[in-house]
Amino acid sequence: MIAAFAIQGIQMLLVLALAPGLVGLVRKVKARAMRRRGASVLQPYRDLRRLMRKEVVLADTASWLFTATPFLVFAATWVAASLVPTFATGLQFSWTADLIAIVALLGSGRFFLALAGMDVGTSFGGLGASREVMFASMAEPAMLLTVFALSLVAGSTQLSTVVEVLHGPPGVGLRVSLGMALVALIIVAIVENGRIPADNPATHLELTMVHEAMVLEYSGRHLAMIELAGAMKLLLYVSLIACLFVPWGIARAGDGPGALVIGVATYLAKIAVGGVALALFEASIAKMRVFRVPDYLGIALMLGLLGTLLLFVSGTL
Repeated sequence: MIAAFAIQGIQMLLVLALAPGLVGLVRKVKARAMRRRGASVLQPYRDLRRLMRKEVVLADTASWLFTATPFLVFAATWVAASLVPTFATGLQFSWTADLIAIVALLGSGRFFLALAGMDVGTSFGGLGASREVMFASMAEPAMLLTVFALSLVAGSTQLSTVVEVLHGPPGVGLRVSLGMALVALIIVAIVENGRIPADNPATHLELTMVHEAMVLEYSGRHLAMIELAGAMKLLLYVSLIACLFVPWGIARAGDGPGALVIGVATYLAKIAVGGVALALFEASIAKMRVFRVPDYLGIALMLGLLGTLLLFVSGTL
């Protein structure tokens, strides 16, 4: 029992520690791809430490919701990221690692962040909140349809069960529906994390920004909590794609320490590959207009729907 809690604690600390490093890796690779030197991979850690030391500045019109939202968003995102089986399945809290629960946790964090963006009463906050809700109205259904497609294959929405069915013998093989679900999940991940081509996290242009508009009024430790939550959200989606569609190397319940070490090493390699792939993708594509993002999400919605319908009709595709 103690060992099971220890492994679960290691996973929670692992996602917390790796999240800023993934952001730093994406920024570094993206800068090198654009023939710039770029900041160190460790720069996000330094930024978080600097923000934690700064004084918090609050607007006169801010309510208790504005100050509580960063911690609520951080807690919801950390719990959701900790439920994803990163290097092992069947952990102590794996019974709570349900795909629908993860979608609900991310949705609750988005809900409070949108409220906080409107709480101060600035035009930027309201602009970002309205755009975030507009995108979420299509991103969440697309995510749920992807969940349904995976659950139809595995017979469950529990992540550990899905991973074991997809990875374990006899396996499910290559399926068109799973390919559609993968593309839909990647599109949702890009939009949910505000990455190019849906959004550009490196700019603060009022005509294009979405997530940054909601957090412009935050400072100090509040901004640090939101930045860390955003980094963990990116890590969550990369980990989700890795464990569902590239499940090789994940240790199973009851495996020894050697399998766990291999699982951690494999997970680190997957995260590195995912970060490099994201950086190269962003460096090779331009940002789209903000009002084209719903069309972009519509692709994910239709792919998720088609994948689910294919499984209903054929059962094998």
